[in-house]
Amino acid sequence: MATDTPEPSATQLAQALVEFSLRGSFPEENVSSLPLKPDALAEAIKALADARAKLQAEIHAINEDTADDVRAWQTNAQSVQDDMIRSKALANEIIKTSEAPAVSGKDTHDAEAKAEFLVRELNYNAQVQEALKGIRTVNRTLDEVEKARDERRILDALHLLERSWKELDAIPVNKSCRAIKLLDIRAFELKSEVHEVFDHVWNALINVDVEKHTVSMSSGRDDEPMSLSDAVIGLQAYKEVDRRTAQLWASLNAAVLVPRMDMERETLPGIQIQDNTLEVKGTTDKSVESLFTDLEKVFRFLVERLPGDLVETISPTLLPGVIHRVTSVWLDSAVPSSLNDMARFQQVIALAKSFCATLRKLGFTNLGDLLEWTESAPRVWLSKCREAALDAVRTKLSKGFGEPTRVEKIEKQMVSKSEGQQIAANGAAAVDDDGEGWGDAWGIGDDEPPKEEPKEAEKKAAAKPADDGDEDVADAWGWGDEAAEEEQLIEETRKKTEMEDEDPADAWGWGDDTNNDALTATATATKSEPEIRELVLKETYSISSMPHPVLDLIAAIVEDGAALTQDRHASSPVAAAAAGLFGVPTLALALFRAISPHYYAPKEGGNMFLYNDATWLSEKLADFSATWKTRHDISTRAQNMLRLDNDVKALQGFANRAYTNELSLKKMMLRDRLGGEQNLLQLDDTESYVASAVSMVRSIALEWEPILAKSVWQQAVGSMVDALASKIVSDVMDLPSIGQEEAYNIAKHIASVEELDDLFLPSKGEVPLTAQFAGSWLRLKYLSEVLQSNLRDVRYLWTEGELSLYFGVEEVLDLIGASFEDNARTREVVREIRGNPRPRGE
Repeated sequence: MATDTPEPSATQLAQALVEFSLRGSFPEENVSSLPLKPDALAEAIKALADARAKLQAEIHAINEDTADDVRAWQTNAQSVQDDMIRSKALANEIIKTSEAPAVSGKDTHDAEAKAEFLVRELNYNAQVQEALKGIRTVNRTLDEVEKARDERRILDALHLLERSWKELDAIPVNKSCRAIKLLDIRAFELKSEVHEVFDHVWNALINVDVEKHTVSMSSGRDDEPMSLSDAVIGLQAYKEVDRRTAQLWASLNAAVLVPRMDMERETLPGIQIQDNTLEVKGTTDKSVESLFTDLEKVFRFLVERLPGDLVETISPTLLPGVIHRVTSVWLDSAVPSSLNDMARFQQVIALAKSFCATLRKLGFTNLGDLLEWTESAPRVWLSKCREAALDAVRTKLSKGFGEPTRVEKIEKQMVSKSEGQQIAANGAAAVDDDGEGWGDAWGIGDDEPPKEEPKEAEKKAAAKPADDGDEDVADAWGWGDEAAEEEQLIEETRKKTEMEDEDPADAWGWGDDTNNDALTATATATKSEPEIRELVLKETYSISSMPHPVLDLIAAIVEDGAALTQDRHASSPVAAAAAGLFGVPTLALALFRAISPHYYAPKEGGNMFLYNDATWLSEKLADFSATWKTRHDISTRAQNMLRLDNDVKALQGFANRAYTNELSLKKMMLRDRLGGEQNLLQLDDTESYVASAVSMVRSIALEWEPILAKSVWQQAVGSMVDALASKIVSDVMDLPSIGQEEAYNIAKHIASVEELDDLFLPSKGEVPLTAQFAGSWLRLKYLSEVLQSNLRDVRYLWTEGELSLYFGVEEVLDLIGASFEDNARTREVVREIRGNPRPRGE
């Protein structure tokens, strides 16, 4: 049975003819062997016509795009052709000339010139040919670069680009040539395009998502021909190794390390690794152990997935930042500020050393700060103790005064009976060395005030009195109406002793009089010994809540230092810090002195509180130091290490400066209220100035009274009163003349100032003690007397009174000259006073 042969389609025929016409390719055998029918020719002819039209359009487009270059090449080719024609003509002419040489020398010269020209033309043509070949070679190389770019063969593209630039350099044409410039521009454009492809491939291999906190790294991808190792070569080619590693570190830090190492967050995420992805996920605790475990995951992930060259490059950037955060935040926060939790501290040191060993195994070497931390445990712990101590001082001061506390100051003195009476008159609370009241020990009554002349009482220096104004001081001392009787009894026994050679105890009558039992038990005086006893003075004053914590802090620090010197702490990693620990109190006290004025100043009476606090603290530290030297539960080494003497002295000086500064400030304010540098008595409304100053002194006295001890309060307020009195006396002495009415007004002003006497009235008695604490007080009083006296009275005050004790001759004469007319009587009194400069024989 015959088989029907399929007829070739017109389309197959047309396609075969087009392929043969364009590329000279023959059709497949199954097509060429088929019979050709006439009716298929029309479609074949149409296909050939379409192919021809399309080819013409492409040629036309290419001609349009390259018209300028073609015209240029045509022009150059025509020029070369013309040169070749001329050269050929010249060559023929030379040949002819050589066959029949001219006799003329000119012809010979022309022939030689033509020959040299031909040689130059030939050389030029050879150079042009070589340049054209070089241009063609570079262009083909750049075509290969485009192909490698499209196929994502980055390394091949970079190598080809490098070769193209070498080929460009080898072309023997000036670089300003337009063709060379075009090739160079094309090469740089290709480099940028290859770099874009490189970025895409790099991001595909290493992807850090900061928002999702993930890091993905692959050594290679099936859909990318470039591996991560090849990428490093690309980075080197583009000179971007440092920039890329810095970007990688910044992204890794933001995506993973910062969230994991932020201790201020309430909860911390953990780090997990799945395939080629590292992510921050879940929760973990804030222990150092967990941190080291997660950081080990991070560094191991990097080492296992990044090429070694890239790890070495990123290590100097990555490690210092991480280690600094680990040591300054995590490890330092794990350091205890005392000997408590020392076992945990030793565990942290062991963990840090293990982490260092792990990093070394992974190939990291720049572990400086972490290694130093692990090897410097005593220094680290001591630094933490210092920081904690200083921070504790700052924190306490920043919290403010708190509730003031009354504290007691006890002072012991050896005094005679008369001195004890004076102290009692000043209002001091005192007991003898047996704890009895002073008056009880001496057998003195409590109903009669001390028998002293008022002026003599004012002259004597007062011991520091107590601040408890609600107690009857005479009752505490036991001195009263029997004082005169006892003095008379003692005087009689002394006379009897002089007349009879008897036993001194019998002569004094001790043991015979039932009224003198206390005197018999305590008095030790003989003929040659005055009645002297140990007097214990007690005063109370106020301190803030600030110094107590400072004292407790110092005690705790030195207790830790003493413990480190014991054998039970010999193996402690911080045992070597014992000596340094004894220096921490000095730093804490120095900080207290440095910053406390800032916190005390805003408080009313702040500087006086600061004086009290520093004084109390210095006394307690002195007592603590003395007790420390006598302790038997600490080592001799610890006893000798505590040296607080200089700190106690510094605190005492600091307290005195606070007191002095406060007085200076208040005195300056008081002086401003009295007219400053102007003469108070020459100002309008002097009375209001004086009243304002007196009011200020009373206000200050009221402010300081609940703060200072009574003796210190008297001294401070007395200093203010003295400043007031001194200003008035000085301004009066500066007046050129003093009229009678003016003298009356001045005396009136002085009288208003003298009302301040009521601030210094003793608890029991009528004689104010102002003169003991204000040196210019009696000058002010006598000045008032002089201003209200006539010449006779002034002469009497000088010769018979005590005016000479407080004013010099010239001062009195100046007052007389300003207050009295210059007449015979005045001159007589002046001569009399000048002739008797020391009427009391001082």
